[in-house]
Amino acid sequence: MELSAEEIERYRRHILLPEIGGAGQQRLKNARVLVIGAGGLGAPVLQYLAAAGVGTLGIIDDDIVSLSNLQRQVIHDTGTVGAAKTESARASIARLNPGVRVLDYEERFSLRWGTSHLPLFDLLIDGSDNFDTRYAAADAAEEARIPLVTGAVGRFDGSLTVLMPYAASSTGTANPTYRDLFPEKPPEGLIPSCAETGIIGALTGVIGTLMAMEAIKILTGIGEPLVGRLLLYDALAARFDTIRYKRRPAESAAE
Repeated sequence: MELSAEEIERYRRHILLPEIGGAGQQRLKNARVLVIGAGGLGAPVLQYLAAAGVGTLGIIDDDIVSLSNLQRQVIHDTGTVGAAKTESARASIARLNPGVRVLDYEERFSLRWGTSHLPLFDLLIDGSDNFDTRYAAADAAEEARIPLVTGAVGRFDGSLTVLMPYAASSTGTANPTYRDLFPEKPPEGLIPSCAETGIIGALTGVIGTLMAMEAIKILTGIGEPLVGRLLLYDALAARFDTIRYKRRPAESAAE
């Protein structure tokens, strides 16, 4: 699928980058990305991937827009309160870039759903707010052998990483899985939700934008994705830290 004259003008600032160029922009145009959640993290992810020219964006979310969402979920607006988040996000993307095809699924992501639908996509991005979905997303992406960009936020802190456990690192060792980073789900109620503790709205923009950047790197084949690295952001201290993690030995993983 070649770029049209209008697309060349729209994405000129990308095409000028030698690392991306016309070939990289075509890869973005041909890419199919599924985003779990059109909320705080999903909003900037969807906006920046749509603006970047990702050809097909899938959105899966079973929630509706509420007034309290608008402090951070910037893909929605006051006029869409009460509407399905997938519907609101689709309309916003159409205004931003009508060349992007949107596939919306008004339901909750599950391992079973992912098993049947992920073969249609090249990349999965998890912007969910619960551990059940995060583990299901990790398992489904590993089964489908596609990269997963996953992020999380809480109050003033955020994190993100990239998972490709089906592949090996440059040294020949297997890449880590989500369970190498988080072996078990925390007990129910141990980690309170943002509805209980609050969250600074701009934080979701920082982490969501970083997730979009990782996706663009993966889709265009540039840079070094955050595989085996967990990026941590402390908003109050304005500090980024990176933690490296590896695949656990088989005997440890089985314990």
